[in-house]
This record gives sequence, C-alpha cells and structure tokens, in this order.
Amino acid sequence: MAHTKAVLMDELTLGRTVMRMAHEIVEKNRGVEDLVLVGVHSRGAPLAAMLQHNIARIEGVQVPCGTLDISYYRDDRVRHAAPPVFNRAEMPFDIVDKKVVLVDDVLFTGRTVRAAIEAVFSLGRPRSIQLAILVDRGHRELPIRADYVGKSIPTSLQERVAVRLPGFDSTTGVELVEEP
Repeated sequence: MAHTKAVLMDELTLGRTVMRMAHEIVEKNRGVEDLVLVGVHSRGAPLAAMLQHNIARIEGVQVPCGTLDISYYRDDRVRHAAPPVFNRAEMPFDIVDKKVVLVDDVLFTGRTVRAAIEAVFSLGRPRSIQLAILVDRGHRELPIRADYVGKSIPTSLQERVAVRLPGFDSTTGVELVEEP
C-alpha cells in the first residue's frame, strides 16, 4: 500500500502558488489579449479554472477557459488494451491565432504534454502554446519544459506526486507518495 512521504503543498500553499502562476502568465503575455486557458483532463481542468479566476481578480477580465481530453492522442497506450474512455472536451472558443496556455497538474515524462499539443493542433493553429504545470517532478522522456511551474521537486521512479483538488478529492493539496 502506498504511503505519504511528504506534504508538498497544503490548501493555502496551493492557492498562493496558483495565484503566483496567474501573475506570471499575465506578466509574460503583457496582459490577457488573445489569451486562452486549456486544462488537460482531468486535474488540469480545475487548475485552469483556478488560474482563470485569479487572472480575473488581477486583470478584471474573464479569459476563455476550456478543457481537453487527450486520450485519443496518447502514444503510450498498451496495444490490445481496452479502448480509451473519452471525456467530452469543452472548448467554447476558437483557438486559431490565440495564445494557448495548456494547464496540467504534474509534468513527468512529457508524453501527456506531447499528446495535448497534438490535440490542440487538431482544433486549429494557435499563435503560441505555453505550458503551466503545478508540479514538475522530472524524469523527462521528451524535450519538453514548462513555461510556468508551481513547484519543482526531484522524485524517484518509486514515488508519485498526488495532486488533491476539489471535485476529485476530499482534501486540497499536493503529496509525495511512495509506492511499494
């Protein structure tokens, strides 16, 4: 059975971290013109909504926010495994010529981000794609790095980063979990 090795962020720290990331996104983009947020299903979606809320508090503007299911675009599905379950993507806006900020909870091998980029391009050609990650745990297999990082934490392959968010979990925060 897995056990918690460390609490990396409690609810308050997670909230402050997402607010800092919102400030960084606004600063790097010199405002919010043509900016859209896209949360990678599943825990990237509530993080994108949190960033949207914080950016509205900073700029007084509600930037468009959507979610993206990347199941179809994964390159690491096991052959002969059950077909992926697709969750409805909610993109109530056009991404063509927009500055897209992809949002996800944990950056590990980079394969999820690669799939998300492919999924974004299937919807049109954005002006740019940026990446906002709550936790970067290392162990990249692809040459991908985040533009906005909440926290970088070196991990072993026997460890896992567990992001706990409302709507999914009874608590809010980030834990380092050791697998047996």
